[in-house]
Amino acid sequence: MVALYRPGPMAFIPDYIERKHNPDKVKYLDDRFKEILEQSYGILMYQDDIMLLAVNFAGYSWGEADKFRKAMGKKIPEIMKQQYAKFTKGCQEVGGLSEKKTQELWEQIETFAAYGFNKAHAASYGLIAYLTSYFKANYPVLYMASVLTAESGDVDKVAEMVSECKRMGINVLPPDVNESFSDFTVIKNEETGKEDIRFGLTTIKNFGEGIAKIIIDERKRAGKFDSLENFLKRVTDRSFNKRSFEALVKCGAMDKLGERGQMLANLDEILNYSKELSRESSDQNSLFAGSDIAAEHLKLAISEPAPEMEKLVWEKELLGLYVSGHPLEQFKEKLEKAAKISDIKKDAREGFTTIIAGHLDDIRVIRTKKGDEMAFIKISDLTDSLEIVAFPKVFEKNKEHLEAGKCVAIKGKLSKKNDEISLLADAIKILE
Repeated sequence: MVALYRPGPMAFIPDYIERKHNPDKVKYLDDRFKEILEQSYGILMYQDDIMLLAVNFAGYSWGEADKFRKAMGKKIPEIMKQQYAKFTKGCQEVGGLSEKKTQELWEQIETFAAYGFNKAHAASYGLIAYLTSYFKANYPVLYMASVLTAESGDVDKVAEMVSECKRMGINVLPPDVNESFSDFTVIKNEETGKEDIRFGLTTIKNFGEGIAKIIIDERKRAGKFDSLENFLKRVTDRSFNKRSFEALVKCGAMDKLGERGQMLANLDEILNYSKELSRESSDQNSLFAGSDIAAEHLKLAISEPAPEMEKLVWEKELLGLYVSGHPLEQFKEKLEKAAKISDIKKDAREGFTTIIAGHLDDIRVIRTKKGDEMAFIKISDLTDSLEIVAFPKVFEKNKEHLEAGKCVAIKGKLSKKNDEISLLADAIKILE
């Protein structure tokens, strides 16, 4: 299947299927080809097939057959013309094929030459496809954690895999200083008894690998952190600074040790406390050497909790996507009346009018040749994302309200060009 589904051999897929289910339809240009093509029901599937035919029926040496294989891949007219003369002459003089059969064979080879696999390559791909399918079916959480780790750095791919996890019923949670390792990690959820996946500490923007390793090593050495004070007393490396602590708090990695809004409101107090602890541990002659500041309690001023929407914005900023929730969840009722972007993409019909609702991820404003402003807008719902084209009249009418982070409903006509689907906006409404 891997070898067939390539630009060259795919022309033969219908024939292959028919022959597989009905052996009477299997035929060979020459009965002697059976030894080479029997496994593929008489169809040219592999580069190896071409090379074997060239050696056995056209009088090629193995070195010449390999040059023939390379010539097919590069499809250089001059070289293919030379190969045609050599191959057809050889087939008739060495292989004893008729001129008609030689021509038919060459036409099949030319079709194959659009791009084909060698058998070893196809077998390796097939084995990987089988193994990954097996792992996904039998060890789904571990497998998806591995895929997420492999795709780290590609935000779109990570978002796609997180969406797949949700479809599979697997929870993907924000980072946590007490449970996360460097990469995406499988953890046992104590409340549900199920396995979840945690974002790794190195997936956080503005957070270095060095400090991530220090936190993980300290946790391995002396167990989980049981409070914010405990964390600050044990993680005293100089690389732990305002930027890294703020990133930990905002993405939710410190949620079990304190409330995000309160920690950020007391950021200076926390950093001063951490700085003195670090100084004490590194300089026994410091002002605090004999004061045992480690015994002092960290006192945080009371403050308002961080709003849920702000938490989501922070997660998007530092992890590349919304993890603990989604801004659209507050508009569930309105979303039910709108078309799902994933459904639209499956059955996109040119000129079809529809209404979608989603989150404004990005807005790119350009000027037309006449100097008018228009915009290309990326919008996402809970299923997928789509490009919206707002031409000058629509954009001018709505531009004051259009900004990334807002949720909108958009009515427009579908456009499908070169398999790329977009929506040409007729009306835009901000969801309140």
